[in-house]
Amino acid sequence: MAHTRQEQKAQTRQALLDTALRLLEERSLDSLGLREITREVGIVPTAFYRHFPDVASLGVALVEQCLGGLRVAVRTVRDGIADSDAVIGRSLEVLLSQLHERREHFRFIARERHGGVAAVRQAIREQLDLSAADLATDLLTQRLPHEARLDRWQPQDLRMLAELIVNHMVLTAAALLEVPAGDRAAESDVLDLAERQLRLIALGSRHWPGP
Repeated sequence: MAHTRQEQKAQTRQALLDTALRLLEERSLDSLGLREITREVGIVPTAFYRHFPDVASLGVALVEQCLGGLRVAVRTVRDGIADSDAVIGRSLEVLLSQLHERREHFRFIARERHGGVAAVRQAIREQLDLSAADLATDLLTQRLPHEARLDRWQPQDLRMLAELIVNHMVLTAAALLEVPAGDRAAESDVLDLAERQLRLIALGSRHWPGP
C-alpha cells in the first residue's frame, strides 16, 4: 500500500508539472497562480504543498527536467567518440531530439531565462554552468586526437571555451524553436549552420595561445 501511495504522489506531482507547462504556453511563470494549477489538476490548493513549497519551486523543477535531461544526454554522447566532428554532429542530433520531446519545456526555458522569477533564472544559470563544467572536464580528460593541447590551457580559458560551446547550443535551441513544427528542411538548415559554427570554434581552439 505504501508503494501505491508513493506512485500516486509521483503521478500527482507530474500532473502539476505537466499542467503548469500547458498553462504557461503563452504566459510567464509570474502570472500563474497556485489555485489555477490545482483547479486544472483537480486537487485542493493545500495538496499542492505536498509536492512544492511554491509555484517558483515548481518552475525550478521544470528547468531541472529539461536542462538536466539534456545535460545527461549530451554528455553520454561524448563518451567513446574520438572525433570532434562526430561529437559536434551527435550533440546537435541529441539537442534536436530533446527539443522534439520537450518542445514546451524549451519554450518555457527561453521565456524564463530572463523572466521575472529569480529562482527560475538562477536554476537556468546553474544548469548551464553545470553543462559548461561537465564539458570543461571532458575536454581536459578525454582530449580528442589532433585537438588543441587543452591540458596546457589556463583553467579560465578552458572554462571560457566550454561556456562558448554551451552558449552556442542555447542559441541553436532558440533558433530551432523559431522553426515551425514539422519543417524538417528548416531544421536541417539551422543544424547545418550550427555545425559549421561549432567546427569553426573547434578549429580556432587549436590555435589559441598557450600560457
